[in-house]
Amino acid sequence: MLRIALPNKGRLAEDTRSLFADAGLDIRSTSPRALTASLGGEFEGIFVRAQDIPELVADGAADAGVTGWDLVRESGRDLTASLDLEFGECRIAVAAKEDSGLTSPDEIREGARVATVFPNITRRYFAERSQTVEIVPISGSVEIAPHLGLAELIVDLVSTGSTLRTNGLREVATVMQSTARLICSATSPVGESAAFRGLATALESVIRARGKRYLMANVPRDSLDAIKKVLPGLNGPTVIDLLNGGRMVAAHAVVPAASVFRIIGALRELGAEGILVTRIERLIP
Repeated sequence: MLRIALPNKGRLAEDTRSLFADAGLDIRSTSPRALTASLGGEFEGIFVRAQDIPELVADGAADAGVTGWDLVRESGRDLTASLDLEFGECRIAVAAKEDSGLTSPDEIREGARVATVFPNITRRYFAERSQTVEIVPISGSVEIAPHLGLAELIVDLVSTGSTLRTNGLREVATVMQSTARLICSATSPVGESAAFRGLATALESVIRARGKRYLMANVPRDSLDAIKKVLPGLNGPTVIDLLNGGRMVAAHAVVPAASVFRIIGALRELGAEGILVTRIERLIP
């Protein structure tokens, strides 16, 4: 049985639970406050703070985990991101006061003080740029630091940028992009186990299916060349003869959800009939 460390609260926890449920790994706990839960016969979930998950996985207390890539990078531990889960999207950015005049990291003076809850990421970022700064670690609201004179700059998580604007700050540079990842130790054999590969495949199949639709239509046989351009699918549309269909055949394809409206219009122009569009739960190419 693999022990999977999962976020215990917040939006990251909600999205993780939703993804696992869609993959057939419902979290079965005895209480909403339970610290562990069954995820099916092969997996056990343990619920901890997202920032603790990299350490737990690196130290072997958990076999794998789900957490933000920013937290993995900050930990500095030898971990592998086996799958981008495509939620929890944010970025870590350098920001300064609106009236600072800074518009680029190249304009940051040597020895500038930088307040952050990500000292390791910040240190690496400026070291890679060959810039010397003074790191001011802060555990609370970083945005207040420039206004209190604690630092000239901050490095913090940014989603929409509204919090920076509200606090009179301006984004100067992006340090890194982050999303939630399925992680395991780079030095552990867990990543090569059949159970872990099965978990990754199940989660990835749900991610691939999101934003896709399965479209079926009866189309004129003599329009197939044009139909193939409208319905490229994964490897071209599947074409099936209809019983007593005569000049019509069935064409099936996986299409982007955002393109369904346009595709239906194009198919109708080509004489398609009986068009059916349905959601996809999982997709394994």
